[in-house]
Amino acid sequence: MATNAATSHSDISKTGATGGKGQTVPHSEIFQRVRARLKAAVGEDVFNSWFARLELEEVVDEVAHLSVPTRFLCSWVQSNYGDKILDALRAEQPAVSRLHMTVRVNGQARPRLNPVEQAVAASEPEAVSSPAMPQRGVRESFGAPPKGDALSGSALDPKMTFDNFVSGGSNEMALQVARQVASAALNNAVSFNPVYIHSSVGLGKSHLLNAIAWASGAAEAGRNIVYLTADHFMYHFITAVQRQSALGFKEWLRRVDLLLIDDMQFLQGKSATEFGHTLGTLLTGAKQVVVAGDAAPRDLEMLDERVRSRLSGGLVVPITSFDLDLRRAIVTRRAEQASQRFPEAHFPVAVLDYIARVVVSHGRDLDGAVNRLLAANQLTKEPITVALAERTLADLVRARDARRVRIEDILRIVSRHYKVPRNDLLSSRRSRDVVRPRQIAMYLAKSLTSRSLPEIGRRFGGRDHTTVLHSVRKVEQMIKDDGDLAQEIELLKRMLEE
Repeated sequence: MATNAATSHSDISKTGATGGKGQTVPHSEIFQRVRARLKAAVGEDVFNSWFARLELEEVVDEVAHLSVPTRFLCSWVQSNYGDKILDALRAEQPAVSRLHMTVRVNGQARPRLNPVEQAVAASEPEAVSSPAMPQRGVRESFGAPPKGDALSGSALDPKMTFDNFVSGGSNEMALQVARQVASAALNNAVSFNPVYIHSSVGLGKSHLLNAIAWASGAAEAGRNIVYLTADHFMYHFITAVQRQSALGFKEWLRRVDLLLIDDMQFLQGKSATEFGHTLGTLLTGAKQVVVAGDAAPRDLEMLDERVRSRLSGGLVVPITSFDLDLRRAIVTRRAEQASQRFPEAHFPVAVLDYIARVVVSHGRDLDGAVNRLLAANQLTKEPITVALAERTLADLVRARDARRVRIEDILRIVSRHYKVPRNDLLSSRRSRDVVRPRQIAMYLAKSLTSRSLPEIGRRFGGRDHTTVLHSVRKVEQMIKDDGDLAQEIELLKRMLEE
């Protein structure tokens, strides 16, 4: 039995469909079943990526009202999985005939529609707005993004500020440049332009971009600051093209005062071309652009040569691997922050020295090491000692001498070894001389990196994770059947790990 419009939100969790023997099944229980159906239908990885934060707010007049925390998630789920969600809901509540999805603002769903708005929503096949059509009832538009939310989908992290950034020899220049850019942007001026920050994973690129945004006034109304990860840039551009609103999307981007693009290495296809046009327009109009990626501009082969030249012609700032002193400073800061939250947790100097010495991969592993020890201490009440650290951080210690292999390295080595252009490995070409090296490259990416299947798929021309899984299994079988190929792949691994 659907709820009526007069039912208060506090009653929603207690009111639901009628079950067997006249019992009323709570909406919360119904939606748990719906979530289980979705997980079975799409798999755990896809479910965790897109559905974990989906909530059922209410069911009114055969319309199921759902909410998600970001506009990006709202648009993506509605566009790609709306039918699956509706099928799963109908299996539990046959009376549901339509979905209405909205964005939670500050953790709260938008106010319930009045009867007139309900009728309008019920008549619309898509209740989610496109990039050029702001959603009714949610304070979003291309001219004025919501407070502290840059195009809703690449949310800023409130913890990633300059105050929380630990500096040292390897990142000091990047920090100073970022501070100067933020200071200039705060005063509606342009500093170095464009700025390109590059490093391997976990060394602070995203932290600096977030810090620039916050220090430039991202939390202030009226500040036209946009932070986008490359995959969100691609999504919004592709969606705008599909909905014939690309012109509005382009004009919106070109009106920004400060554009920050993260994970540039993921930009592919026409979206990369559009970024090039946007970059040129912004620079011509003296608008500040800051970009971050895991490779130098000259190595971003998915970008047009003119775009790479523009990025190289700006200020290119590398962040190198952390030295012992910087690792020690980071661990000390994180331990102090942990002790502020849990005063009974004490990190001895010997433990801090041990972590800094053995965890050498990147900053996120240093954060993770502190968090693991804190969790072990809180759960077992065992004091934080070097012995506890040795047990708790064993996998990080084992990995300390292993060279980190990047997908870019794999593409370069495989391309050179098989004499196949790198762009062909990322293309849709299906000839045997391209397919086999591509499958081997995907296998190596899965074997030698920590990237997930969806991430690998994106790096290989936007392929689906199932394509990557098929390639991995195919190569595994070929290795079993072909001794020469097995030796060849071992040679490639040695070349990558040297």
